[in-house]
Amino acid sequence: MLVLKFGGTSVGKPERMKKIANLVTETPGQKVVVLSALSGTTNALVTIGDFLLKGDLASAEKEIATLENHYQLFISELYASDNFKAIGQETVSRFFIFMRLLAAGQFDDKSNRELLAQGELISTELFYQHLQERKINARLLPALYFMSIDENEEPELEKISQRLKPLLRSLQHIDLIITQGYICRNHRNEIDNLKRGGSDYTASLIGAAIGAEEIQIWTDIDGMHNNDPRVVKKTFPISELTFDEASELAYFGAKILHPSTIVPAQKYSVPVRLKNTMDERAPGTIISDKETASVFKAVAAKDGITAIKIKSSRMLMAYGFLRKVFEIFEQFKTPIDMISTSEVAVSLTIDNNANLDKIIEELTVFGSVEIDKNQSIICVVGHHIGQQKGVLDKIFNCLKDIPIRMVSVGGSYNNISILVDSRHKEKTLIELNQGVFNLD
Repeated sequence: MLVLKFGGTSVGKPERMKKIANLVTETPGQKVVVLSALSGTTNALVTIGDFLLKGDLASAEKEIATLENHYQLFISELYASDNFKAIGQETVSRFFIFMRLLAAGQFDDKSNRELLAQGELISTELFYQHLQERKINARLLPALYFMSIDENEEPELEKISQRLKPLLRSLQHIDLIITQGYICRNHRNEIDNLKRGGSDYTASLIGAAIGAEEIQIWTDIDGMHNNDPRVVKKTFPISELTFDEASELAYFGAKILHPSTIVPAQKYSVPVRLKNTMDERAPGTIISDKETASVFKAVAAKDGITAIKIKSSRMLMAYGFLRKVFEIFEQFKTPIDMISTSEVAVSLTIDNNANLDKIIEELTVFGSVEIDKNQSIICVVGHHIGQQKGVLDKIFNCLKDIPIRMVSVGGSYNNISILVDSRHKEKTLIELNQGVFNLD
């Protein structure tokens, strides 16, 4: 069985939703199809929820009306027959009546989570009705029947598997099983969402839970590229990556995939294929356990980084010092990306400044603290890259004119990380593209 996920841009227009129907019926075999909300819908729902939480009902209603009009136009182009146009109008009206009922009540965080779930619920129902109009053998299986998170907001993979497998057995005569990405139930059985990775995460969890043949993530780009195509002119899609390589790239800024997506698939060795809805013939990228010998695979950049340097003579010959420093970051639930130490100083980076002032206050007990904001981590990923001869020479020769704040080698077999001021990010990516991949 295949699990295919289609994102918001892939379902954002009626002609694209029709194309998805063609894509998922081209090959035989049972498939689970995971859909995101139509592009722009989740952002609109967030705006509506923000207005309602502030008590601004008039602004919320204006946004609801605009969104409803968009859906009415959408269904007028999606369905061919008057009968299914009427079904589409009833579906849209039902969802927007529910939104207005939420708005009219005591709107709180629980209501907001219910509101945010409506985008996926409506996109899947509209798509299912489109398949019905075309007499395609399909069923709608709500994600709220099987997808759940625990009190720590972590997916309950074993429970998901226990719920989902019998449901799929009961639908073994059905070709296409349609479900929602992003949404789930929490430990209180309330409607909630997966947050990190959204619909991609859903597809990976389903694939892992049922031991799928392959998980396909369909987006609007032909696989993961060797560099950021928004910054660098000449890039190319990578044909193969290991799970570890893909995780590094996703964590350090490759926008096509969220790092959480890789975890369930890697745990159960289910290959993940990245495909392009706009060009289904493009080979895309396959992510699996299979290693390839290419030294340099790709470069990614992560912005919004803050570097913190703690300098103290108390570090010299002192055990337990780093533990005490790390405990401060643990106390304020702030992850660390990079770290570099010397006899009298430790430098590290974070990507969340929410508790920066409190962290600095705690760190000053140990010595002087220096802060550099607006930094970027440039991640160079490849097969055992840190163990290959001449790799560092090649990288630093590319960057001889760029000030480098920190370097991390050896923390991962597949990653060399470089910290630069964000002003130099674009030049760093371009120079690496030229020097490492020989692309001008």
